[in-house]
Amino acid sequence: MNSKKKDFLISISIIFTFSLVIILYVNYVLISVFGLNQDNFIYIIIPLLVLGIIIFLSFTSSILKPLFTSDDNLQKNLKETIHELNIPVSTIKMNTQLLEKKITDEKSLKRLNRIKEASNNLIKLYEDMEYNIKKEIDKIEKQNCFLDEVIANSINKFDDIKKDTIIKSNVPDIKLLTDTNGFLKVIDNLILNAIKYNTKQDPEIDISFNDNILSIFNKGEKIDTKNLLIIFDRYYQTDPSHEGFGLGLNIVKEFCDKNKIIIKIDTHPNGNTFNLNIKNIIA
Repeated sequence: MNSKKKDFLISISIIFTFSLVIILYVNYVLISVFGLNQDNFIYIIIPLLVLGIIIFLSFTSSILKPLFTSDDNLQKNLKETIHELNIPVSTIKMNTQLLEKKITDEKSLKRLNRIKEASNNLIKLYEDMEYNIKKEIDKIEKQNCFLDEVIANSINKFDDIKKDTIIKSNVPDIKLLTDTNGFLKVIDNLILNAIKYNTKQDPEIDISFNDNILSIFNKGEKIDTKNLLIIFDRYYQTDPSHEGFGLGLNIVKEFCDKNKIIIKIDTHPNGNTFNLNIKNIIA
C-alpha cells in the first residue's frame, strides 16, 4: 500500500471515529433530556443523521484537501512533462530527416536509419504514454473517424513484421464517434495477436464488416474452449513462447467494456474470429 492511500485511509478512519463519538454523545444527551419513545424517535434520529453528515463532510474537506491538492499538482506536472518530452523527440526526427538528404555513405546511412527507427519507437512510446496518462487524469473527448481509415492505418503499421501473412480487408467507410486513439489501439492489438498466432503455412488474416459486426479472422490453431473465459485476463498468454506480456487482449476488453462494444470469439477448425459489435460507436 502506497503512503498516499495509507494517509487517506487513516484520515477517513479518524474523521469517521470522531464524528461517531460526537453523534453518540449528542444522542446520549438528547435521550437523557427527552427520553426515547415512538413519538419522539424520528425527531431525534433524523437531526442526528443530518448532524453526522455535516460534521463528517466538514472535517473531510479540510483534512483531505492537502491530499487532493497534491494529486492536482501531480497531474499538472505530468501534463507539462509530457508536453516538454515532445520537443526533443521532434527535434531528433527533424534532424535525422535533414541528415538523410545529405549523407550518401552506406555505413553512415545504416547508422542514421538505426537512429531514425529508435526515434520512431520513442515517438510511439511518447504517444502511448501521453494517451494513457490523459486517459487516467482527463476525460478523453470522442472524435469522428472512419472505420476503413482506422483499419488501413493499423495494417500499415505491421508491414515490417507480418512477413508472409496476407491481410485482406473489406471494410466500408463507416463514420464512427469514439476515442479514436483507443479504438486504433484495439485494432492494433487484435491484428498483432492475429499475426502472432497465425498458421505457419499460408498465414492469412481476413477483416470484414457486416451488420454492425467488425470481424477479424486469422488462420491458426483453434482456441481451447476452457481458455475463452480467461483469454482477456491481464498477463494471460495462450502460448508463452510468443513475445509479449499478455496485455494486448486485456487492453482490448477494457476499451470494449468502457465503450459498450460487445466482443465475442468464434472458434473454427482452421482458426479463430474476433467479433466486435460496434453499433454503439457508429456515428
